[in-house]
Formats: sequence, C-alpha cells, structure tokens
Amino acid sequence: MKAVSSVLAMALVATPALAPHAFAQRPGQPPISALTMRTGGEVEPERMALRLEHADLVLNVMPDEKKLAGVATLTLTTATAQTRLLIDLDKNFPVSEISVDGRALNASAWTNADGRLEIRLARPLRAGAKTVLKITYAGTPHVAIRAPWDDGIVWSKTRDGKAWASTTAQGYGCDLFWPCLDFPQGEPASVDLHITVPAGLSAPSNGVLVKKEQLADGRTTWHWRSGSVNPYLVSLNVGPYKELTKTYTSRFGNKFPMTYWYLPGRERQAEGLFAEFAPILDFFEANVGPYPWGNEKMGVVETPYLGMEHQTINAYGNNYVKDATGFDWLLQHEFAHEWFGNQMTAARWDDFWLHEGYAQYMQPLYGRWREGEARYAIMMEEFRLTIANRQPLVSGRNPTSEEVYQDENGGPGSDIYVKGAWVLHTLRNTIGDKAFWEVTRRVVYGRPDPAPGNFKPRFSSTDEFVEAVKITTGKDYSWFFDVYLRQAALPELIQTREGGKLTLSWKAPNGKPFPLPVEVQVDGKVQLVPMAGGSATIDVPAGAHVVVDPASRLLKRSEAVEAVQKGRR
Repeated sequence: MKAVSSVLAMALVATPALAPHAFAQRPGQPPISALTMRTGGEVEPERMALRLEHADLVLNVMPDEKKLAGVATLTLTTATAQTRLLIDLDKNFPVSEISVDGRALNASAWTNADGRLEIRLARPLRAGAKTVLKITYAGTPHVAIRAPWDDGIVWSKTRDGKAWASTTAQGYGCDLFWPCLDFPQGEPASVDLHITVPAGLSAPSNGVLVKKEQLADGRTTWHWRSGSVNPYLVSLNVGPYKELTKTYTSRFGNKFPMTYWYLPGRERQAEGLFAEFAPILDFFEANVGPYPWGNEKMGVVETPYLGMEHQTINAYGNNYVKDATGFDWLLQHEFAHEWFGNQMTAARWDDFWLHEGYAQYMQPLYGRWREGEARYAIMMEEFRLTIANRQPLVSGRNPTSEEVYQDENGGPGSDIYVKGAWVLHTLRNTIGDKAFWEVTRRVVYGRPDPAPGNFKPRFSSTDEFVEAVKITTGKDYSWFFDVYLRQAALPELIQTREGGKLTLSWKAPNGKPFPLPVEVQVDGKVQLVPMAGGSATIDVPAGAHVVVDPASRLLKRSEAVEAVQKGRR
C-alpha cells in the first residue's frame, strides 16, 4: 500500500498547479478533438497489437474546481515490436510526467497534439514484451451536453447544495478521463481505481471495494478492484450517497452483494427501486444464465443523467418514474447489459445491435415473465411503431460507435434497439424458446451450459451469432439475417386470395431469398405455412375469416405502421 500512497500523493501535489478554466462548468466545454470523439473504428496495427493487462488509476476528483488529476499505471504487452506507444488521452489533460519501466522520460519524448499521446521509447519493445507505463496528468474534463446521448462528466448539485457528479463515455470513449486504448479490444484484464473525493462524499465505482482510507484533511480515497471491464465502462461517481445493501442468493448456489447508492431525501423511492433488484436478477439467471460478476457485486448508483451500463455500478437517473409495466424500464435495461455488452462485448461497433437489441428485447420478455403475453404484446407494439429502417443494422464495415449510434452520421441509430428487439422476437418465434435461449447462452458465455466459474468475459460478433443459430438448430438461417440485419428495408408479405385459394409471397429487399414460415388463422384455427422458395398457396374455404400472422410473430412491412409514422412527422 505504500506504493499506492506515494502515487496518490503525486496526483494530489499536482492539484494546486491547475489553472482555472473559463469554461469549466459549461456543457460542451472544454472542447475536444475529433479524434477524442472517436471510439473504435479502424485501428492502427501497432495499437491493435497492444493488450492492457492491468490499469491502476489514481484519481483525485475536485468538484469545486471542476478538475481531475490522475496517475495511470498501465501494464501492457505487445504482439509486435514497438518503437513508440500510442495511448488515447484527451488533450485537455496536460501530461507532466511519464515513465517506462520505472525510467522517467524527458518531456520531449511525448506529444499529444489531438488526443493521441505518442510516446517515443528510448528502447524498442520486442514482440511478446511487457512494459509498465506510468502517466501523470491533470486538467479539466469535458462536460457532457446531454448525457448519456453524448459524453463527458456531469457536474451537478444535490438539493441541499452538495457536489454530485458522474461520468459517461460510451460514444466518445475512455480517453475522456484516463489514458487508455480506446477500442473494444483495448479492454483491460483488470483495473484498480483509487478515487479521492472531498469530505462527506462517496465514490462508488466498478468491482469490489478493497479499502476506504480517510485522509488527514477530511477527504477519502476509495480503492476499487475490478476484473476485465470495457474501457468506456470505467466509471467515476461522486456524491453524498447513502447505501442500501443485501446479499443475493443465486439459483446457481453462489451469493453476492446487491447495493444501491442513492441521494438522501427519497428513501421510500430508493427502497422501492432496490426491491426490484432481486426479481430482475432472478429473471436473467433463470433465462440467460449466471450473473457474470457474482465474484464482485450487483451495483447501481444514482446519477445526474438518465443511465448507462457501467459494469457492476450501473448508472440510474430515471427519477423513480413509474409506468404501466410495473417495473423500472431503465433499471432493467441497463442491468441487461451486464450480460449483453459487458460479459459479451461486440468485437466491433458494427455489431452494436447485439448489445442494444438484446437489452431492449429483455424488457418485453421480462414483462411476459411477470404478467404474460398481453404485456409482452403491448411493449412489442410500442417498439414496432418506432422502427425507422433507414440503414441496415449491420453495415459490413468497421465504424466508430457514433457512426452506428447516431443516424445523422449514417448509422442505424435507434434501430439497433427496437429493430434489433424485433429481429430477436421473430427469431424466437421461428426457432422456439428452447433454441432461442441456447443461442443466447452460446453467444453470451461461449457455451450452452454456463455455471459460476466456467466462463470468462468474451467478444462476439454477428457472424458468431449466426453460427450459433446454425449449431443450435442444425439449420442454416443465413437468409434470415441477410435480410433482417444487412438490408435496411423490411420484407413485405404479399397476400392474394382468389376463390378457395390463399397465396402468400415474401418480397424481400434486393430480391433476397426469404423462406420464412408464416402462421395463418382460418376461422379461428391456426396453421403454420411453410414458405419454401418464399411463397406458398393454401386452401381457404369461401367466406372463411382469415388472419395472416395473427399473433404478430414476424417483423414485416406494415402500411398501417408507416401511416402512423408519417402522421407523427
């Protein structure tokens, strides 16, 4: 602990030298570079060759000054020889010191013109080598404009004037706060966070609390330790929090703490939200599999913005709003990401729909789990009315996060949520519940039989998902995903009724094959119609009442939905 204390002292000593920033409290300030706003996308081979084995982050958060000072010790390995190290860090954090394997570098050995710290090594690293890089920095973090739809820190105050702040970084990346590798594979294998905050404030973060240390001036340092965590999920939260804690006993036999950090003054609402933790956990464990972070905690913290899936410390800012579902949608959605996004991480942002489509779909499935098919159908219909179909869910490129998330940047935007959910809905109704959940477990855990201790966090992709469907069902559903994921427009089901015959034909975008079976209800009796070749004809008695796809099991073009959407514009 002495080494940690000395590093912490270095960060604290640097604090008085920070000059006040004219824009410290204004949203969008200080401005950040276009490079800092990028996360993911195409990555240089020399950066892709790096692996972050461990990140030790010593952070001093100063809410009154709106400043952040840090010392980041990064243990890196490289698959190729390196003469320099490229580390992502917002240039609003001037670097005062860098050492490599304990040897201090001259300030001329590094530059950071646009948000990528280039460190020229005195001695080249050979392929397979390990090095320890220590970076001391301090500055004014970028303030989010409309978190979580953009990123940065949110400085706020509680009703009684106490400091309250939280970070979010999904779209712009980890380099807004700490020196990192800002792409999915830049995920550190483990993280230690030593977060110092003013007297009377708490600093809940990722992982397990190792120690809380009281400093002589009244401040406290919170030492958290986490296993593998996505770079953008490393989270800072500061406030006068109170805690609700309870031990959860899993259906898999293990136990772990559930904790909610909330602002004082609304204990009744906080207790009501906390009461939802265990039932939500049980739903996921019963249907998907073991909670991935049972060796750490289930954690939620109240934040001054809506929410984010920070691993083991989900951000919650939904203001305890109630709706007809009977559960807090935001709490449930962000918690879904502990499986879809945190345990299973998209290898490229082009596969973002695996995070958001699954998390979105878990909401109506939870409604179904609680109340049955009627609640499920109501929730799915709400999603259906917002599907835009402007761009494919999967482009085949390697875009940045924002190029997927923002439709103004040419991405599918919110369709990764709602259309993704409807694709999964259609798949489940096509292959059946048992196969659907097995596919889900294979993608999330890399195996169909997960149990505590037999899996690790993993990367996945759309291609792996398609292969998991094939392995599970014994059938090739590439045609299904070629249309639903890789085309923007929806397939249209053409119905023609003449005499005693009903002909159904799929019209898929770009003439793609689409032999998706369809249920047809004739005078109250439902039959499944195979659509080999994309069409079929069945006998229908004259005068019979016919409903095609009576349970709305399939995602398809709807003129009625298009009319509603047109009226809303």
